[in-house]
Amino acid sequence: MTTAAPKKIEYEAIIGLETHCQLNTETKIFSSESTKFDPDNPNTNISPICLGYPGVLPVLNEKVLEYAVKAGLALNCTIAPYSKFDRKQYFYPDLPKNYQISQFDLPIAEHGWLEIEIAEKPNSEPIRKRIGITRLHMEEDAGKLTHGGSDRLSGSTYSLVDFNRAGIPLLEIVSEPDLRSGKEAAEYAQELRRIMLYLGISDGKMQEGSLRCDVNISIRPVGQTEFGTKVEIKNMNSFSAIQKAIDYEIERQIEAVENGEPIIQETRLWEEGSGRTISMRSKEGSSDYRYFPEPDLPPIEVSNTQLETWKAELPELPASKRHRYESELGLSAYDARVLTDDRSVAEYFETAVSGGADAKQAANWIMGDIAAYLKNSGLNITEIALKPENLAELIQLIDKGTISGKIGKDILPELLTKGGSVQKLVESKGLIQISDTGELEKIIDEVIAANPNELAKFRSGKTNLKGFFVGQVMKKTSGRADPKLTNQLLDQKLPG
Repeated sequence: MTTAAPKKIEYEAIIGLETHCQLNTETKIFSSESTKFDPDNPNTNISPICLGYPGVLPVLNEKVLEYAVKAGLALNCTIAPYSKFDRKQYFYPDLPKNYQISQFDLPIAEHGWLEIEIAEKPNSEPIRKRIGITRLHMEEDAGKLTHGGSDRLSGSTYSLVDFNRAGIPLLEIVSEPDLRSGKEAAEYAQELRRIMLYLGISDGKMQEGSLRCDVNISIRPVGQTEFGTKVEIKNMNSFSAIQKAIDYEIERQIEAVENGEPIIQETRLWEEGSGRTISMRSKEGSSDYRYFPEPDLPPIEVSNTQLETWKAELPELPASKRHRYESELGLSAYDARVLTDDRSVAEYFETAVSGGADAKQAANWIMGDIAAYLKNSGLNITEIALKPENLAELIQLIDKGTISGKIGKDILPELLTKGGSVQKLVESKGLIQISDTGELEKIIDEVIAANPNELAKFRSGKTNLKGFFVGQVMKKTSGRADPKLTNQLLDQKLPG
């Protein structure tokens, strides 16, 4: 009698993100120094307030509150009519006061959500999923440590601290543990970044620390309701790193559990070079921070009038644009996603469509030739000479048969660098498409007469030679022959 092999346990990951988003206010959250990113001049944008000198008093930057409320509204949160600041106690060399002014039990916004889209293939229908937002709160940033002249502590012989970043305003956005994979987490972080960029409240530059994500991750057997032991991962400076770190950590935890090893509640670092997470320290709990209300700042009250004013100033957000492009303009989910990834690209596209361009054609030009030019030149779409109104003109000239698509592509480089009227350009260059039947018939007759051998082969059954004759007509007319009419006339004349 044989014994059945034990059934292999399937695990699922429980993932939540804590995202710190640096706000692009001109001054710091509680003082008047500049927030300009200046890594070459450390400890220049500082003052007694952000350095925590005795006797100084913080004053809340009102723009920070406005940005926090707008972000909360964009994330479908409930905005608290009454909130407060708290002191979060911890000791680290980059924290000059030995406490951070943050928000604890009464944050500015709670109970929101955002929608992510996961597409398995570029043109496949995406799977949409709603990710809960637990809370959003305001706080100040700490300084920045560099170790041995680099960002790595391991192996360094000394550390330097730059307090330029101390007091930079942050939003901390905490998700619900609704994410289940590295891919979902990376998409959540990207969508969050898109929203902040659309709002104009952050530049979202992960490489400069403007957007930083910490991941909380645990595993459990599929079907189990209790969470496993949570591990935090830090030091991920790209969306790719977020995905890779999570995928690695999921496998590490599953392997540990299956080998009978305990999962320890700890903070781990992602090592990009080795592609693994390494232990950093045991994880603190909220009680370790000994929160208490900040005595030097009054409570915050947001009136209904102020709330409605800020709500009215919100732009259309990326998810809403994606849905509208699909339902009203008939674009695919893939096209809608690409066009709305950057607000300036979406606005350029919409202006072109408003100017009379077919939506699909405008999308193709923007996502194709124009995107390639932007990538090679390093420019933003707002910096090119081709205005969206002129792109609409180009598309309409092609649709009317005034010029061919090939001529459109040929003149695009000049339009991108010099701009101006497309109609005037094609007229000045003599590029108007030949659409007169009589004129085109004469040219086709000349081409057929000049190529009797190819004509004989065509009439003996080699009909693929039609392409040869099309090419000869285009060559003779410098690409100005109407392609559709050329094919129609060749179909009549070639068979004899």
